[in-house]
Amino acid sequence: MTASHSVLQALKHALDDYYPISDSTWQAFQAIITVRRLDKHDVLYPAGSIPSSFAWVYHGLIRGYVSDEKGNEYNKKFFDEEKFPGAMSALLTHTPSKLAFDALEETLLVEIDFIRYRQLLLAHDDLKMFQIHYLETNWLLEKDAREIAIVQLDASARYQQFLADNPSLAERLPQYHIASHLGITPTQLSRIRKNT
Repeated sequence: MTASHSVLQALKHALDDYYPISDSTWQAFQAIITVRRLDKHDVLYPAGSIPSSFAWVYHGLIRGYVSDEKGNEYNKKFFDEEKFPGAMSALLTHTPSKLAFDALEETLLVEIDFIRYRQLLLAHDDLKMFQIHYLETNWLLEKDAREIAIVQLDASARYQQFLADNPSLAERLPQYHIASHLGITPTQLSRIRKNT
């Protein structure tokens, strides 16, 4: 069994976890994807470019972040195994992405051609159902919880929530990346960690 075969089988399983994908849909889906390796610090999608694909992580860790004019970075989201990194707003509007995406670890992923994916959505009802279930779980429920936490929880509580929601990420990420994601300084995070 080749590495690519293992990656594809894992991707099919990940899709089926949201909604069962038929053999015919899976055959068509395989024609729009490419397996890609990234070294640590490699850029997956640069800020300012118009993306043409999104990805699925088989192994590794990607961050999506934005930088201000002073070079300060805010980590919007981390994408570990079985997550789908991509500049979705930029893909949907065909405009330059405000977000950049890069590898925090050596990463093996699958890139998915966005235009061809949209064409498949129109042709395959099971893929539509996958999309609905994925969006409900990851964009509505998860995003709502995060937005509420940002306005209702103090920094210490946000950190505790991050640890509860992402136990494996907390061990894989440098503290300054976690601080950036929580909207606090590394010094503040250090104080919070000492007091917990």
